[in-house]
Amino acid sequence: MPNEETRMFRPTRELRNGSGARTHVKSDNPLMPPSFTRTLRLKVRCEAYAWLNAAAIEVNEVFNYCNETSYKAATRTDLKRKWLTGFDLCSLTAGASQYFEKIGADTIQSVCNHYAQKRHAARRLKLNWRASRGARRSLGWIPFKAASLKRKGRGVRFAGKCLRVFERERLEGLKWQGGCFAQDAVGDWWLCLPVKVQGECTSAPQEEIGIDLGIKCIAATSDGDRLEAGRWTRRYAEKLASAQRRGHKRQAKRIHRKAARCRADALHVFSRKMVDRYQHIVVGDVSTQKLVKTRMAKSVLDSGWGTLKRFLAYKCEHAARSFEVTSERYTTVTCSHCGALSGPRGVNGLIVRFWVCSSCGELHDRDVNAARNTLIGSSRTSVRGNKLSYSLIRPSNAYRVREAGIESARTAA
Repeated sequence: MPNEETRMFRPTRELRNGSGARTHVKSDNPLMPPSFTRTLRLKVRCEAYAWLNAAAIEVNEVFNYCNETSYKAATRTDLKRKWLTGFDLCSLTAGASQYFEKIGADTIQSVCNHYAQKRHAARRLKLNWRASRGARRSLGWIPFKAASLKRKGRGVRFAGKCLRVFERERLEGLKWQGGCFAQDAVGDWWLCLPVKVQGECTSAPQEEIGIDLGIKCIAATSDGDRLEAGRWTRRYAEKLASAQRRGHKRQAKRIHRKAARCRADALHVFSRKMVDRYQHIVVGDVSTQKLVKTRMAKSVLDSGWGTLKRFLAYKCEHAARSFEVTSERYTTVTCSHCGALSGPRGVNGLIVRFWVCSSCGELHDRDVNAARNTLIGSSRTSVRGNKLSYSLIRPSNAYRVREAGIESARTAA
């Protein structure tokens, strides 16, 4: 057993009992049936792309008109200066549908309301212009109200135009309040419909899990499961470089989309597995913004830590699970069995994947041990609930001096 000088924190929830087996705490919180909004994405068939591109140009004209009018109204020098709301912009564009061939009044009002909301959220006098042509053109976007989109035969009817979509059977029995047609970087169009879905409340077979994020292994859990790094960007690097040298921009965009889809598929599978198995999920707060400034930027971005956290967050919300992001400070160097700071440190310690605690003799896997400490450190209150727990505390200078003396004595010996 370690003495009081080497014990840096005392876990409030033990991961092992006296025999070394896993123990789980039963949760008595009642599960309420969740209701959430989910965006349904259906790909539009290619014969409607020309019509949608023309309609997107008209939407950009309305958006730019709202941008210019709002800027002039907000920068007036007389007493009539004001911030135009969505109602004001809808009043100014009343009757403008007769000057457009593709879009109607419902779409114009949707653009005005959307612009007013975005400008209010950004707290700016004006937003960026939407370019319809050129190398820096904006991706197509056509919003609409619920009454503007109707089911028609094998497709849908919008603004007098029948559009066929893939997987139309998914629209059966659904009600939507609004939506939009959105274009991706490749040029394909998608029908996006936010629909309300009633979730199913089921109890997870296991109580909790801690997840440590990394580069060599994207995610390692406290139970030993791993999501190995797929290195999707490096996998398609040669094909991407060849397409860029030959000037095939569309092919290069497809390769980028292929890598992104492979990454998202692996993260979806792992996140769904975690949500179906565990009731409480804890993830470390590793900073992607800081690591992208280093030479590991490509590997960090290819890992998709932010995407994995986002998937876990919304899937836990839909399945009535609890999700938490906690500090991962000193999770790698701390022994999850006894709490001593005896793990490998510094840059040279990054190559050490397995290590033995000098206090209790426990053999640790670097990533699994960090995941266990992440789970232990997620509890901020004691069992009684009236005092703070001793979570991962920064070691004192006295401990550092003592540790340096021990290392010097071992080297001399």
